[in-house]
Amino acid sequence: MSGGLEGYLDAFIAFIRAERGLAGKTVDAYAADLTAYFEDLRARGVLDPARVKQEDVTAHLMQLGAKGLSKRSQARHLAAVRGFHRFLIAEKHAEKDPTEDLDTPRAARKLPSFLTLEEVEQLLAAPDERHPTGMRDKAMLELLYATGLRVSELCSLGINDVQLGAGYLIAKGKGSKERIVPVGSIASEKVQAYLGGPRQHLLGKRQSRSLFITPRGGAFTRQGFWKLLKRYALKAGIRKPISPHKLRHSFATHLVERGADLRAVQAMLGHADLATTQIYTHVNSARLRAVYDEHHPRSETAAPPRPKRRKPGA
Repeated sequence: MSGGLEGYLDAFIAFIRAERGLAGKTVDAYAADLTAYFEDLRARGVLDPARVKQEDVTAHLMQLGAKGLSKRSQARHLAAVRGFHRFLIAEKHAEKDPTEDLDTPRAARKLPSFLTLEEVEQLLAAPDERHPTGMRDKAMLELLYATGLRVSELCSLGINDVQLGAGYLIAKGKGSKERIVPVGSIASEKVQAYLGGPRQHLLGKRQSRSLFITPRGGAFTRQGFWKLLKRYALKAGIRKPISPHKLRHSFATHLVERGADLRAVQAMLGHADLATTQIYTHVNSARLRAVYDEHHPRSETAAPPRPKRRKPGA
């Protein structure tokens, strides 16, 4: 193949555009990443990509890290480089893949943010249940915290999806996958109270299959619930950033803290992979460490013991 490194690059870009059907922005990102890669190869005196060794790729990744690129960006670069070398092998332009034994750089996973039990209690107490909208909002908040649903799943619930007598609901998750989620007694009570009159009051003479509806009779939206949640958080005196997903994190964290089986939590959350749920064990470990550091007498950060008061005249 003629044209040096750029000739190989042109052939690879044509391949991923035509054969793999990648989006234009993705193709442009691959081209930019590989152009930077080729510049590093030239600096190392490597002009034939078939002669690239694993240490050349490793040096490139180290160079990216030295420039301040995040682990996520480094992983994207490596994906482009790996795809390029596999293309060379498939097209018989090279015999070995120098990226074969390289691990993808992994960014440190950020621990999910959640509410304390006290903050949850304050939030759930915020709606005014003397009004139909307040009873609806109370039912939504209680149900979201009781089940750990995604806000989209909460808003898409239909009347027939909630089986309060049996103590469960049917959530429609990602990919239209359905799962059965248990509902606690308090949440069941609040949803039942909402269904006992306030919902029909909001509907008037209209009909709807949606469980939670607006005063206009339409199904509640994610955006609408987001605004509602922020309003109640402000009323409850919660100053930290809040989102519907934070209630989902709080649900899972509080369960794991109390010894819930991780597989059960995974099933309730609708996670396809247990590794996604395991992040909550790290949250629990982090909290335990904070408690230890604060209170254990042998911890460097523990507060020193208070000196005993001497009795007068002693």
